[in-house]
Amino acid sequence: MAGPAPAFAGETAMMEAQAPLIVTDIAGRKVKLNAPVKRMLLGEGRQLYLIASLEPEDPLARIVAWRNDLIEADPATYAQYLKVFPELAKLTAFKGQEDSLIDIESAIIEKPDVVLLNLEAMRSNEDAQYIEKLAALDIPVLYIDFRHYPLENTEPTIRLLGKIMGRETRAEEIIAFRREAMARVTDVLAENKPDRPNVFIERIGGYSDDCCLSFGAENFGNYVELAGGHNIGSDIIPTTFGQLNPEQVIVADPEHVVVTGADWEAYVPGGRWIPLGPGADPKTTRKKLEWFLTRDAYTGIAAQRARNFHGIWHQFYNSPYEFVAVQQMAKWFHPDLFADLDPDATFAEYHRRFLPIDYHPGYSTSLSDGPS
Repeated sequence: MAGPAPAFAGETAMMEAQAPLIVTDIAGRKVKLNAPVKRMLLGEGRQLYLIASLEPEDPLARIVAWRNDLIEADPATYAQYLKVFPELAKLTAFKGQEDSLIDIESAIIEKPDVVLLNLEAMRSNEDAQYIEKLAALDIPVLYIDFRHYPLENTEPTIRLLGKIMGRETRAEEIIAFRREAMARVTDVLAENKPDRPNVFIERIGGYSDDCCLSFGAENFGNYVELAGGHNIGSDIIPTTFGQLNPEQVIVADPEHVVVTGADWEAYVPGGRWIPLGPGADPKTTRKKLEWFLTRDAYTGIAAQRARNFHGIWHQFYNSPYEFVAVQQMAKWFHPDLFADLDPDATFAEYHRRFLPIDYHPGYSTSLSDGPS
């Protein structure tokens, strides 16, 4: 098991007694709760990425129930946590979707100190008056966000959870690490001002036969810009998520294609998705990436001619780890400028400092730089 440094000196006493606290969530709502929170219900299982970073010694001590998306959408990471914390298998889990309500029965039974919901669940909650129903049970709700506006909302989300968990010092350490990792790309680009290649991001490539799901100017679209590329989806898609038709991709003639992928066997058995994630086999991921060269949408484009096709872990779109994706894409787009940058080493260091699981590579693959 990895050995994160216990950066909790001076914070431990805060766990002993709760007191009323008023915080502002990512939706701008002022919410009163008892802190430090000891019983959290996670509206998305992937919220564990941050909670474990803030509380690596025993993240499950804070969690009473969660949505089952991490189990199904990121099985390799789930297996890592299950190995270190076997009791995770007994945690109350419920089904749902990213923009849907949580299981209200779980909320009633588990009596959490707080329910954490993704920002995109607001509309469903407003329609169902869900916040009011939970408030009647003295269960507060906080909205957080890693997905829709990650570069704007990730740091406030880290600070918010750090505050309600009594881990404010730890939260600032995570933020400082992220900023330094990002600066290793953005500072070099600002100094050298290289030409920006046109880039197309194929979102959840191989999950279905559809083409071509992508990102607008947010999320991975923003990561592309930070990495020194130009996201062609930003010119066409007005929101965070959207779709281009194959003709639009061909006309844009991207110099790089980046496919987001993960192990989605639970959703699309045997699909063409690229099973990226911790411990992924590089031969398998590279072989599956090869198929994307044959898609009609990429016929004759510059990326196809140069074999500048890359695969990257889809969950970077919904986690506090997007600095890894920015570093990796910067190496693909500007290999000479970032020859000494090692995204695997960066992510391994984050694991060593902040997480209770060991680092295993497998988060990216590429056809332009040999097996990765």
